[in-house]
Amino acid sequence: MLAASLATASDWIPLFNGKTLEGWEVIGEGVWTVMSDGTLLGQCDPRKPCLHQSWLYTKKEFGEFDLYLEFWTRLGGNSGVSIRDTSRARWAVGTEWDPNRTPSHIGYEIQISNGYPDRYPTGSIYLLAPAKDPDMRNDWNTLEIESRFDRIRVKLNGKLVAEHPGLPDRPKVGPIGLQLHDRNSIVMFRNIRIREITPASPSRD
Repeated sequence: MLAASLATASDWIPLFNGKTLEGWEVIGEGVWTVMSDGTLLGQCDPRKPCLHQSWLYTKKEFGEFDLYLEFWTRLGGNSGVSIRDTSRARWAVGTEWDPNRTPSHIGYEIQISNGYPDRYPTGSIYLLAPAKDPDMRNDWNTLEIESRFDRIRVKLNGKLVAEHPGLPDRPKVGPIGLQLHDRNSIVMFRNIRIREITPASPSRD
């Protein structure tokens, strides 16, 4: 019979290689650049201002996992990390824009905000679980997302700030996305890594 619990997570592996956007796809008008120190920069092209959001999505999809990353956004900036968004932000960009079908409505979005006027602060599971006492710094911050089929937990700078059991009608598997929210935001990410959770091996009993 199969063991009821999950096996130990595999080793952490880089999700972003710090050199190219291999393994990722750009959605929308944002410009995503790998800087010389390996930092990922997202911003709008001043010659083609972003009319809606822009996203950078992994080509691969993930189920249960732990995700770690470091982020920075300037004062007033807005960003986020999406999980399980099977639409890949289809309705968050371009002519199909629909505020009721953005990634936070289809999968889940973990909010990043540096003073942006919104009631969901950094670390919130957007629309579902506002972050409690988030320690958001006007500097580099760490974000840890624990994605399980029966729960989502978020740590900001090492502190648990939000959790939610997930909604039964939403996908269990999907890509991971990084958000550039608007034309006035600039966001940077680095040290993005993941460890996938695999089922336990069959018992030998």
